[in-house]
Amino acid sequence: MKAGQLNDSRQLISRIKKNWELYLLLLPAVVLVLLFSYVPMYGILIAFKDYSPAAGIMDSPWAGLKYFEKFFRSYQFESTIKNTVVISLYSVATFPIPIMLALMVNQMRPNRFKRFFQTVTYMPHFISTVVMVGLMLILFSPSTGLIGNLFRLFGAEAPNLMGSAGWFSSVYVWSDVWQHMGWDSIIYIAALSAVNPSLYEAATMDGASRWQKIRYIDIPMLMPTMITLLILRIGNLLGVGFEKVYLMQNNLNITSSEVIATYVYKIGMLSSQYSFSSAINLFNTVINFVLLIMVNYISKKYSENSLW
Repeated sequence: MKAGQLNDSRQLISRIKKNWELYLLLLPAVVLVLLFSYVPMYGILIAFKDYSPAAGIMDSPWAGLKYFEKFFRSYQFESTIKNTVVISLYSVATFPIPIMLALMVNQMRPNRFKRFFQTVTYMPHFISTVVMVGLMLILFSPSTGLIGNLFRLFGAEAPNLMGSAGWFSSVYVWSDVWQHMGWDSIIYIAALSAVNPSLYEAATMDGASRWQKIRYIDIPMLMPTMITLLILRIGNLLGVGFEKVYLMQNNLNITSSEVIATYVYKIGMLSSQYSFSSAINLFNTVINFVLLIMVNYISKKYSENSLW
């Protein structure tokens, strides 16, 4: 056994010496991951301590599971979990939209219109979150916005979409779909470009319609990519983004817009309850990790596709 391990080590060293340029090219990325992803994990200890910035992490007294219990018993626990899950599941429900867009683009003939269409659908992705929310505030304003003017044109009163708790999740999710569906479809378009043209030719010879080609050729070819991205999406189920939610949040929609990320920010940065906010964030991370393991296990058991 030891001889085999020694032989493997020699082969590894030989491979590194042979391809040292590639490993050198990889080194900056490895260093960045270590510095910004693994070294900060040392701060997880804050969640289990009565952290004081003056005392430091190691010298702060241990608190055990005190702050986890505090979060579970708080009145914000149910509402923040509910809002986060609702928005996340709503977002997951829109998962097929980039796939449908990619299938549609794949059916277009390669001409100027196809390139123009792809460019138009990609461009919103590059709008910053701040600018995007600013555009939404202007567009959905019931008094001066486009929606308000359209409603007044027909003699109706415009709803306050940005100030309504009931509309918050829909406005958040569908604005996200509009902004990112073109960019998200790129990976599916790339997967479809790898399909052997002879498959389409054979299907045409057999009299297959366009819909049959999509059903029996395109979708099966996309399935591995679809499953992988769906696993990653579900693995981040409670990871609703902070920036956009926080910018859209106001006193009128706070009951449905307070998610875990914004609550952690307010507790940690605004109220300086560092241990409490760390415990909430750690709880969120553990749940996402468990969901990722479970979904990957189910996918591996019932299909041939999984992350590992």
